[in-house]
Amino acid sequence: MTIPRSDRLTAGPAHRADSWRPHDVFTVLDVGGTTLRTGSYDPVTAAVSRVRRVPVEGMARHPGDPVAGLQRRVVDQIVDEVGRHTAGTAPRAVGVAFAGPISAGGLVLAAPTVWGRRGDPLPLGQLLTERTGVPVVVVNDLTAAAWRYAATETEPFCLITVSSGIGNKVFRGGEVLLDADGHGGELGHWVCDPSPGAPLCDCGARGHLGAVASGRGVLAAVRRAADADPAGFARSRLAARCGGRVPGIDNPAVAAAVREGDVFTTRVLRGTLTHLAQAIGAVFTSVGVCRYIVMGGFALAVGERYRELLVGELVRLGCFGLDADAVDAMVSLGEPDDDHGLIGAGRLLADRMSRPSPAGAR
Repeated sequence: MTIPRSDRLTAGPAHRADSWRPHDVFTVLDVGGTTLRTGSYDPVTAAVSRVRRVPVEGMARHPGDPVAGLQRRVVDQIVDEVGRHTAGTAPRAVGVAFAGPISAGGLVLAAPTVWGRRGDPLPLGQLLTERTGVPVVVVNDLTAAAWRYAATETEPFCLITVSSGIGNKVFRGGEVLLDADGHGGELGHWVCDPSPGAPLCDCGARGHLGAVASGRGVLAAVRRAADADPAGFARSRLAARCGGRVPGIDNPAVAAAVREGDVFTTRVLRGTLTHLAQAIGAVFTSVGVCRYIVMGGFALAVGERYRELLVGELVRLGCFGLDADAVDAMVSLGEPDDDHGLIGAGRLLADRMSRPSPAGAR
């Protein structure tokens, strides 16, 4: 697979790629809107171990902090987690899957689920290389995740994550479809609701798909529905799980209620999936990709029922030229774990480190 320019290795001058040994174990991190995961990746077995999960020191924990302050917190946290994971010794190399668009120059251009509004671009790869003193590769989290699936997928595919936010990456002809500034793969910021009162996205804009159909978006929609229809909510299985209190509704309760067939919660979820199905239909009709893998904490928590509801909306809306069986066959769930970014970053890092390149190359 060809790697786009935004995924090139960032390495310090004292660490040449030709010093890499195939049996080296790498430190890999996956930085999302809610959770930071750290683990060890073995390139021989392509497996991760010693995975540690902690809350991200982003806007969810520090909602009043300015963007620059949150950026410093997140960088400090990554450095601290690397040191903790390696017991203070320098790792051979570090791979970071990060929730945000990354430019060809290695800048994190935005991170709506981590620090909200855009702020200044963050040279994360450069900062981590300087502070850890080892080679570092930083890629978008879905670009990293695709490396996991590229090992088994033989056809072009679109990877979609439904978690704190929504993102996607289309892989075709052996590479991700992105431009040099990192544009592309941000389906969560497609405007699906242009109304003035549309839900507010983490990026600060209104009506984005991520604000409507992400885990956070669904949770907000369910709470609004419960406030609007207290009698319906009171009769639902969701209410039984939340003690009948709207503030007690959370994503695990929503996912469980849908899995149990709760009519009230399922109706709300289906309404959000209409927008996601419209977005997938646009990708299908414009690009011709016929394989969609859905992952992310919220989608996988709901499980097969999420896939069934999404397929139902795709069939209802219509995918030009496909019948219901073909639509059903083109959508599948990702692996039922949260190691996508860790495994993918490790695969990418092993590939990059095995290729000799000039010191300091990006």
